[in-house]
Amino acid sequence: MTNEPSPATLSVRTISPEDSVAVAELCAQLGYEATATEVRERIDTLLSNPEQVALVACLDIEVVGWIEAAVIRHIQSPAHALIGGLVVKDHIRSLGIGKQLCAEVETWSRAKGLTVVRVTSRSTRESAHRFYLREGYSQTKISAVFEKLLP
Repeated sequence: MTNEPSPATLSVRTISPEDSVAVAELCAQLGYEATATEVRERIDTLLSNPEQVALVACLDIEVVGWIEAAVIRHIQSPAHALIGGLVVKDHIRSLGIGKQLCAEVETWSRAKGLTVVRVTSRSTRESAHRFYLREGYSQTKISAVFEKLLP
């Protein structure tokens, strides 16, 4: 007997503002605290941008994961997709849900004419690193992130 969700119960769809409570809970599992109201506002903004995509994975009707990606355009390199976030509920990881979400973003990226999907992952998230390597992603660099809070 397998623990993988059956195709009949697992579905992936575009995120909607009504998903904000479940998505906020999943954000907390990533270590990012956000209220459902804040998440709803972000979803509304994201949905209006054709160069961004956000999808949810549902088991039956329960949101159990999400992924968000955007087209990134720089002067110094060709455009690529960047996965900004991916999370699946703690207790049902390793069932193929993250794999399906990544596959959907890869399909979206190809439809946008992109040939590269990138993802960044905090250095402490070793299980996430193993996941991406299993899914065919290569570690291409190690970098530091700097930010400045604006007044």
